[in-house]
Amino acid sequence: MKSGMVFALLAGAIWGGVILSPSLLPEFNAVLISSVRFALYGLISLAVALPMASRLFAKLNRSDVGMLVRLSLTGNVLNYALLGASVQLSGVTTASLINGVMPVAITFLGRADAGSLPISKLKLPLLMVFLGIVSISLEHTGSHTSSTALTTQLLGIACGFCGVVSWSWYATHNARYLKQSAFNSSEWSTLLGITTGTVAVAFGFVAWLLFPNLVPVHVESSRWMDFLWVCLFLALCGSWIANGLWNACSRRMAASLSAQLIVFETLFACVYGFFYAQRLPSVIELVSISLLVGGVVWAARRHRVPSVKLHTPAC
Repeated sequence: MKSGMVFALLAGAIWGGVILSPSLLPEFNAVLISSVRFALYGLISLAVALPMASRLFAKLNRSDVGMLVRLSLTGNVLNYALLGASVQLSGVTTASLINGVMPVAITFLGRADAGSLPISKLKLPLLMVFLGIVSISLEHTGSHTSSTALTTQLLGIACGFCGVVSWSWYATHNARYLKQSAFNSSEWSTLLGITTGTVAVAFGFVAWLLFPNLVPVHVESSRWMDFLWVCLFLALCGSWIANGLWNACSRRMAASLSAQLIVFETLFACVYGFFYAQRLPSVIELVSISLLVGGVVWAARRHRVPSVKLHTPAC
């Protein structure tokens, strides 16, 4: 369990920066950012797979390919396009609040998995996590006045919730499939990356055909370089490295516990924000972080006793 928490912590540290990235590129459509990010992710994964390609692809069957395509679309390409749209339309704070519902959504979807505790035994830890996320969001919302039109805000909120549904489905089904598959965490992450790259190219091409204005024309070359650097960071760190860490966590932990550990993403996003603003957290922010960490630790302690009898497959 301890190694699983470490992997989740490291993944959250990376994803905390990923969630802020769309706000750094307001000139670029979220679908374009997602497509380029995951196309680069596919290229990186393909390069990594070359030395072991024959052995890796020999183990693939039709069921694996079907699941890889579904996971690539829901957990990567579609999810990040929706998250990016939510950040750009409704703001980072609102998008983060909606994204914080994921622990509850994943716990609910994975409630029947082996090793998962019933929702009734996790009500109080989940409540602590939820209150922590809400209080952080209210703290930031209260200090900023949004001038965004109501329809734009509502569209951003809708995109955010659709993104939560998409990634929650991915996290639950990815964990289930990985535990019974013939691949270890690194191999599965590599295959997922290759599939995601293929899906991203197809997704971006179809989106461009439907919406020709998807690629901006009046953008300075320096901003295009910023765009490429951000997408490269998202591809290498946010996708290839972080996905591998999360897969390692998923193999070692019950879904009802790993779901709570996604809260590390919110925590690190806050910490990065404090460093960027060069300030210390307020009292409300400290209370919020305490609630988040306390809820996760409480959930972990409730898993400790029943989980010792379970066999958890190693990588």
